[in-house]
Amino acid sequence: MRKILALTLCIVMALCSVAAVAEEAAPVKTGLSIVTSMSAAKNGGVQTTINFTAVTVDDNGVIDAVVIDSLQATVGVDAAGQLTTDPATLFQSKNELGDAYGMRKASSISAEWNEQAAAFAAYCVGKTIDEVKAMPVTETGAPADADLAAGCTMGAYNFLPGVEAAVANAQHAGAKKGDALKLVHVTNASGSKSATAEAAGKTQVYATIAAITLNGETITSCTIDAVQATAAFDATGAITADLTAPIQTKNQLGDAYGMRKASSISAEWNEQAAGFAAYITGKTVAEATGIAVDEGGYPTEADLRATTTMGIGGFIDLLAKIAQ
Repeated sequence: MRKILALTLCIVMALCSVAAVAEEAAPVKTGLSIVTSMSAAKNGGVQTTINFTAVTVDDNGVIDAVVIDSLQATVGVDAAGQLTTDPATLFQSKNELGDAYGMRKASSISAEWNEQAAAFAAYCVGKTIDEVKAMPVTETGAPADADLAAGCTMGAYNFLPGVEAAVANAQHAGAKKGDALKLVHVTNASGSKSATAEAAGKTQVYATIAAITLNGETITSCTIDAVQATAAFDATGAITADLTAPIQTKNQLGDAYGMRKASSISAEWNEQAAGFAAYITGKTVAEATGIAVDEGGYPTEADLRATTTMGIGGFIDLLAKIAQ
C-alpha cells in the first residue's frame, strides 16, 4: 500500500513539474518599432523626434509585455551656418528624463510622460492588438476607459501606432513568456557638421535601439535597429532638406543602406546586427558586454566575425545601459 501511495505521489509530482515547465517554456515573439520625424527647431536647426516601442507577444497575438519610449533631439544651427549643439551630445529619452521632462505640472492627473506611457503599456498586456485598437477614446483621442484614464490622459495616437508596428515586426528569437523586456537606446549627434563656404552643413541624429529580453541575467532574445535622421543646411543656417520625407531605419532599408559591397563577408548592416543579436542570446549581460574587440571597436572572436565584422561599440553601449 505504501509503495502504491509513494508511486502515486511521484506520478502527481512529475505531472505537476511537466505542467510547470510547459507553462514556463511558452515561447513569445520579440518586436521593435521605430518611428522618426524631423521638424524645424524654434531657434534654428532641426528637431528630431523618435518614438520607439518594444513588445513580446505570443503565437495567439496576445501581448505579454510592452515598453514605450520617445526622445526629442535638437541640433541647433545659427545664422552663420555653424552648429550650436556639440556633436558629442548624448540625448536622453523621455523615460530617462523622468520628472525632468516636465509634463507633470500640465497633467490633469499629475502624471509625468513616462508614467503615462507605462500605464498605456500595462493596459495593452493580456490583449491582442485588435483589442487594444478597439479601446474607447474621447473626441480628442484620449482614453475613455476609466481604468486607463486614471493613469494616462494623453491621446492613444501617441502610443498605439508604435505598439501596432512592434507587434507586426515581432519574431521568435528565443524569448519566453514572463521574460523581462528592456528597451534601450544610444542617441548622439556625432555626424553633424557646420557649413562652410565650400560645403553644406548637416544635422544628424543617430539612434541605435534594442529590444532585449532577459531571464535573470541571461539574454533570451535581442532585436537591434538604428536610424540616422539627417538634414542639410547652407552657410546662412537655412535648412535645405525636405523635413517631411519619410525616414527609414537601417533594418527597413536593408540592401538600400549599402554596406554589403564594403563588407568583407558580403553582409548588409541589418544582417550583421542580427548576427550580433543571435551571438549574445544565451549569454549573460556581463558576458555580452565583455566581448573582445580590437582598438577600432571591431570584434575579434572568430564565431562572431562569421556574421559581424562591423564595429560593435554602439551595440556594447546598449548592453551597458541594461547593466546600469
